[in-house]
Amino acid sequence: MHELAVCQALLTEVERAAGQAGAAAVRRVLVRIGALSGVEPQLLARAFEVARAGGIAAAAELSLEVTPVRVRCRDCGAEHEVPPNRLLCPACGSWRTALRAGDELVLQRVEFTAARAAA
Repeated sequence: MHELAVCQALLTEVERAAGQAGAAAVRRVLVRIGALSGVEPQLLARAFEVARAGGIAAAAELSLEVTPVRVRCRDCGAEHEVPPNRLLCPACGSWRTALRAGDELVLQRVEFTAARAAA
């Protein structure tokens, strides 16, 4: 399951961001996943439960936003949302399309709990 390796890399970035911010803990992690990214959202969520244990994100919530596939037709110029298994232009039927969205895996946002100031 490569989702565990993806989670470990994701949490490395989350921990780096938390360290730079001087955060006490991570509350929420928002990730945008394209339908063609090769990452299964359900498996990523399960892997996150395991990978976050013992770290600064141990109690963090994972929020996943699945991005649909969008293509731009090189023949007619139209841009449309399409099913992941049919990258044809819905307007003219051309197979000459360019992927505009849907293959990304992006760490969108990390929400922290601020560290308490020393008294």
